Amino acid sequence: MTHPTYPDTQLFIDGQWQDAADGRTLAVFNPATDQAIGRVAHAGRADLDRALAAAQKGFETWRDMPAASRGAIMRKAAGLVRERADAMARLLTLEQGKPLVEARGETLAAADIIEWFAEEGLRVYGRIVPSRGRLELRQMVLKDPVGPVAAFTPWNFPINQVVRKVGAALAAGCSMVVKAAEETPASPAALIRAFADAGLPAGVLGLVYGTPAEISGYLIAHPVIRKITFTGSTLVGKQLAALAGQHMKRVTMELGGHAPVIVAEDADVALTVKTAGGAKFRNAGQVCISPTRFLVHRSVQDEFVRALTQHAQSLRVGDGLAEDTQMGPLANARRMTAMAEFTQDAVERGAALLTGGGRTGEAGNYWQPTVLADVPLGARVFNEEPFGPIAAVRGFEQLKDAIAEANRLPYGLAAYAFTRSLKNTDLLARRLEVGMLWVNMPAMTSGELPFGGVKDSGYGSEGGPEALEAYLNTRTVCVMNV
Repeated sequence: MTHPTYPDTQLFIDGQWQDAADGRTLAVFNPATDQAIGRVAHAGRADLDRALAAAQKGFETWRDMPAASRGAIMRKAAGLVRERADAMARLLTLEQGKPLVEARGETLAAADIIEWFAEEGLRVYGRIVPSRGRLELRQMVLKDPVGPVAAFTPWNFPINQVVRKVGAALAAGCSMVVKAAEETPASPAALIRAFADAGLPAGVLGLVYGTPAEISGYLIAHPVIRKITFTGSTLVGKQLAALAGQHMKRVTMELGGHAPVIVAEDADVALTVKTAGGAKFRNAGQVCISPTRFLVHRSVQDEFVRALTQHAQSLRVGDGLAEDTQMGPLANARRMTAMAEFTQDAVERGAALLTGGGRTGEAGNYWQPTVLADVPLGARVFNEEPFGPIAAVRGFEQLKDAIAEANRLPYGLAAYAFTRSLKNTDLLARRLEVGMLWVNMPAMTSGELPFGGVKDSGYGSEGGPEALEAYLNTRTVCVMNV
């Protein structure tokens, strides 16, 4: 069974949309209904070989184009994304479940990211280094694209996570083969189509789907691929990084998080709940930078917990295509099982279940927005990334204790803090071991800001000038004039 407005998704290889060589496909399901809505092509070894050959050819074309010409194509692609935003957002909601307003926001943000990288590509500079001795010696530092890239992206932000990689790679002069998520194939395909329709040369950008382990194992080891970029779980990221290391491939890893929210005694509680609560239940909590561990000063803990519970109970949960939906379904049945296990474990260990804690409705992957209070440190939800709509709260007496708890886990992607004190802010900025910290505000990411973590949350950046550096080789060339 297919959906009347949801297309089957093909592979994109060497500038052509095509079925898998052996005709294999996988079903795509709408998480709001549990119904199959379409199919996606399943790449085999022959398809990957064609994609790799095309990527090598495309790289040789793309790297030799002036940065201004590359940027012009990218800006045209950004314009097409904006023109098609409504249609792309609908595809995203159908296959992923998030509310349509969030899907449209993700799509429009993609256009902004493309444009920023198109401009930043003009600022890939080398330099001249003065000689210590003879004036006839010219010492140059050059920046060159690293080569064809293999990108692996997840299902929670199927457009955003692709565009961050594609934007940086194309701006630097690299070609790329994208392995996007089989559960959400149509929206990244629509993004790739915008680049193709903007005039991107054949082979510069490829798109494949299939068995993740098979594709990653083949692409990472292949001599054509010179860099790997991955967004996903820490466990899988470590496996892929180890494989890349065996072949001396450059790597960018944006991995799991478990973002603490530190609410100081002088925090504006209403602002905190509005801001952190909104961030917690965005995309049903399926966000790598989602607030997860709420560490609240005991003097404001009761007030905060009451307000957060009221906020969670007020959310309208439903099909992402409905206009009044504020939180859509979880992306798949696996997340439903995980939410039940996290909740049961916390309650059995002594946490108080204040609201939610179960599924909603008979069909679809709907989980109630859940608030757990007085969660013990031994609970799974305080040690493993929940990746769902569960807010876990516990109190603290001194700020140093909250910082120690925030740093206790090996994750270091994002953190949030709420305080009116400059002294507290300075201490938090210096002591929290995270790649991104937002104080008194929700997460605000953009193309010009670095996006990435530390510790087990990965390394490298997918934003800012640092993102381009990951796709460039730095070379020294010295010439003696004779």
